[in-house]
Amino acid sequence: MTHGSKPAADLRWFRNEKEIKGAKEVNASGKTFTVTSSLQLLVDRDDDGAAYTCKVDHVALLQTPQQATEVLEVHYAPRVLITQSLTFPQEGQYLKLECVSKGNPSPDPVLWTKDGGELPDLERMIVQGRELTFSALNKTDNGTYRCVASNHLGTSSAEYILYVYDVPTTFPPSTTPAPRPTRHHRPPRPHIASSEPTNINNR
Repeated sequence: MTHGSKPAADLRWFRNEKEIKGAKEVNASGKTFTVTSSLQLLVDRDDDGAAYTCKVDHVALLQTPQQATEVLEVHYAPRVLITQSLTFPQEGQYLKLECVSKGNPSPDPVLWTKDGGELPDLERMIVQGRELTFSALNKTDNGTYRCVASNHLGTSSAEYILYVYDVPTTFPPSTTPAPRPTRHHRPPRPHIASSEPTNINNR
């Protein structure tokens, strides 16, 4: 709102420096004007951290523009997904699963389970923050792993089905000697005797 301006000031709204439309009302009081601009928002998680700015345009403010900014904090329920460090995990390998959860307030800590129960081997399955790591995979690790994240607005979960593949068999090198390349021999060139007489000098 601006009041007592002459001529009437112009109020503009911006979301993260991109102009958006607001509702404006101008009231005259004698020779001056009062200008009111409002903005109604239906916010969601994408508005968390967005900066909304109201700028005043007026001929008397060319050198010292006036504006006010408000950064929104929107609370929302978490969303979860699981990322893995290996595409085809094999026996004996190290594997890291990360529970990527986003919510406000932040959903910490997260809960890891296997096949609907507690993790069975805490010596090899290490939970640190949002990460679940396997120091050395084996076939008993096969199963469905779930990550659950919660805050006061709700709960979200994601699942990862782990299948541990066998280590590929490496075949020993062949002992059969490789065949030698065939060489093509040219036939001998014919010898042509000279028909000139031979001179023998007797001394």
